[in-house]
Amino acid sequence: MDSRNIQFSKFLSFVLRHRPEEIGIKLDSNGWVSIADLLNACAAHGKPFSLEDLGNVVANNNKKRFALSEDGQKIRASQGHSIDIELGYDPVIPPELLYHGTATRFLKSIRREGLVKGSRHHVHLSADIGTALSVGSRHGKAVLLKIRAGEMAKVGFAFYLSANGVWLVERIPFEFIEEFDQIFNSTQNQALVKFLVENGAKQ
Repeated sequence: MDSRNIQFSKFLSFVLRHRPEEIGIKLDSNGWVSIADLLNACAAHGKPFSLEDLGNVVANNNKKRFALSEDGQKIRASQGHSIDIELGYDPVIPPELLYHGTATRFLKSIRREGLVKGSRHHVHLSADIGTALSVGSRHGKAVLLKIRAGEMAKVGFAFYLSANGVWLVERIPFEFIEEFDQIFNSTQNQALVKFLVENGAKQ
């Protein structure tokens, strides 16, 4: 995407995940909003974008952050909301292992409390190491956590799979978490992160 569409994508994430009131729109209970209403509201608040711009952002966002309704008339963020909406995803049996990338400074609280959702609706997990490591490395020194999702599902934890392939769960007790020994520095290991992401590296 070009720089203009990147800015549009960030703005959409902000209003569709966190602050729809910033441009005077209201999401329905499942997070959807009319595309016409969204574009009109953007224009009214100094952010004019065309339907073509929106289509480019939805189609070319490498993380598939946005989803369109079946009739193509509505849009919503696929996950990551801090506002009260119900995404309506059905529970899905997860793979045996999933991954979560985080910064080393969070390890102390994770060891004490496990992974908690914080202001979001769910804890976010990845099916591949590359994506998880990329997320964790944004914050400096990153650590990769292996989640025994299969065991969790067997004892009753519900997992969901978002429209853009992110695995979601309410919380993860530390007993289901394993830490990798390697600590990844965002500067020193950029080549490794790039390789893992591009190759969809598994365990």
